[in-house]
Formats: sequence, structure tokens, C-alpha cells
Amino acid sequence: MNDISGSPESPASGWQPLAGLRVLDFSLLLPGPFATVTLADLGAEVIKIEPLTGDFARRMAGPMFAMANRNKQILALDLKNPATRPLIERLARWADLVVEGFRPGVAARLKVDHSCLSALNPRLIYCSISGYGQDGPARDAPGHDLNYIAASGGLMFAGHWSGAPRRSGMPVADLAGASFAIIAMLAALHERNRTGKGVYLDLALADAAFAFTAARHGLEAETSSRAHLYPTNDVFETSDGRALTLGIIEPQFWQGFVAATADLAPDFAAPAWAEETGRLADGDALHARIAAVMRTRSSSEWLQRLARHDVPAQLVLSPAEAARAPQTRARELVMEHQGQRHLPFPVRADHRRGARFDRVAGPVGADADQVLLGVGLAAKEIDALRTAGALAAAPG
Repeated sequence: MNDISGSPESPASGWQPLAGLRVLDFSLLLPGPFATVTLADLGAEVIKIEPLTGDFARRMAGPMFAMANRNKQILALDLKNPATRPLIERLARWADLVVEGFRPGVAARLKVDHSCLSALNPRLIYCSISGYGQDGPARDAPGHDLNYIAASGGLMFAGHWSGAPRRSGMPVADLAGASFAIIAMLAALHERNRTGKGVYLDLALADAAFAFTAARHGLEAETSSRAHLYPTNDVFETSDGRALTLGIIEPQFWQGFVAATADLAPDFAAPAWAEETGRLADGDALHARIAAVMRTRSSSEWLQRLARHDVPAQLVLSPAEAARAPQTRARELVMEHQGQRHLPFPVRADHRRGARFDRVAGPVGADADQVLLGVGLAAKEIDALRTAGALAAAPG
């Protein structure tokens, strides 16, 4: 079959260790697409299959669809239409990896499950990403990121000293699941180099969130929802209304903070707060006092003061501000293509920017003709798929 990707040597390309790897992506929303966009950033050829109506993420607020589907070719198919079967079989033989994010049982009904596709390609690595996994009593339960974090125990723990446990603004379970999926697929590829055989991977987003929770909070007896917190390690408001984070945990950072605030709050040097045990025991009063002092000066003054005394402090930035930050520019994190700015795979290799960004996510069915010609279909076969209602109409 033909190579349907852009050249890995194009100017937009950086470190491309996965060049030549072929990925068939049936996943929607965020977990699966984030896993496969990471593979695409690193050079893999990814064909995204979405329904004729498009990935639901296209209709959600914000740029998530664009961010999670760059560097992919987009193909819209009606998988329930029998006319797609020969094409799916051809793509299964083409692929090294398959990723799907349906609820358990759906892939089998659509005949794109591991059993069907691995019979065509025994070397296929197939990864199912679901909420609660392919077995167990919660197997068929619906859910989203918040539900999976709740199931993991992660929502029992507060993020702020003075606040009740609340959800994060980041989709932790979705991104944890995507990260574990990437690791598992690359591990499976390494194993396949030795055995010549593919493998079936069953990844539950709730399990991934549980692994993250366990890494920080363990699995033993119940503990306080803020046992992991420090009153000095939190977000505080400054006089200009900005939010500024303090990362004061180790003793030397508390000592630096005491020095930085000596003219404003000499009481921070009180013996009762000199040791961590005292700061934790009197945490409510200390947290309130820090909050009051932080509101007396602007964010810029605080950043200067704290930097002089080597105290960890960072202004809370919006994504737009973070994209403009000097550190971001120095690290060459943001890439631009066709008027869109993205942050592809962020790890540097051999001291240079990795990843690529040479394709934005197009409209539904944007790349159908290129993909189908690339896997060997003739133009009349493509027309027949459209006539049968199995393939989205070509974008106007």
C-alpha cells in the first residue's frame, strides 16, 4: 500500500521516531484522540475514523477537537453500512495499531473489535479505551472524566488548604488513560519485535485515575482529605487581583519566605511556625495570615521579592499567557500551521524541539479521497461507497 502521510523530513517535522508506524483510530472525544495525536506528533501515520455526523467533540465548546486531532487524516464512515466492510478489512491489514473508545460490546457489534481485526492481521496491537474496562460489574456503566475520578478515590482529596474537595479543571482521568494507553502500545510494539505477535490492551479510564490516586495517597486506611496539603503551598490573591501560587514545603523555602516578608509580617518568624509540625498544627491561622499579607502587594512585587529569596512562586496564567511566556518561547513549545497554534509532544530530543505539526484537523471526511486512494481503492470504488451512503460526501 502507498504511504499516505506527509514526508517525515518536511520542514515542520522534528524528532520523528515513530515514522512508518500506522495507526487506525476509531476513538472520539479526548482519551483515545489524545493518545493517537501524541503518536502522530512523533511521526506515526494516523487515520481517524469518525461517524458521518462527525466526532461529538466537534460540537463541544473550545478547541479540544482541533488540539486532539492535528497531524491525522480524517475519514468519515458509517460503520453500520455493510459497504464499508471491505475497506475496514483493508485498513486492518494496513495498520500496526488500532485504538477504539466505544462502550464495551459496541466494537463487536460493528465488527471492528479485536477478534475480527486480529483475524485479518495477527500482528495487530489493539487498544480498547473505556470508562470502567471490558469486564466487571461496572463494565456497561456510562461515564465521563468526573465519574472516573470519583470512582478512583481522587475526589476525596482537597486541592486547597481552606477548601473542600472539588474537581480539577483538567480532565485527569481522560489524560491519565491516554498516557497509559501510549505507554502500553509502545511496550506492545517492543514486545512484538521479539515475538512477532500482536496483543489486546484493555484500558479503563477509572483504572488509570486510580493508579494516579494510589501513587500519591496509597491504598490503606482512610485519611484526612487534606493530609497531603500544606497551608503554605496554595494559591493566594494579590492586591492587583491576580492569583499567585506559593510552593513552600521544604524548610529552606519557609525560611526564604520569612525573610522575604520580614518588613510586612515579622510574626511569620514566630517560634510556633518555625517547624513544619507547628505550621501544620496551626494551619488554619497560618493560611489566613499568609492570605492577608499576600493581598497587601501586587503580583509583580511579590514575584520580585520572592525571587530574591529563592521562594517557589508562580503567577496563575491563562493558556494564552502561558503561550506567550518567555520560558515557553525559549523551549519552542508552540508551533503554528495554517493559522492555528498548537503544542505538540513537548519533550526535546538531543536538545532540539521534537514532534511535528504539519496538518490541522479538517472538516468531517476531509481526507477521504487521499486516504482511500492511498490504501489502494480506485476512484470508482470511492464513488460507490458514497453512493451507498457509507462515506461522507466530499467537503465542498
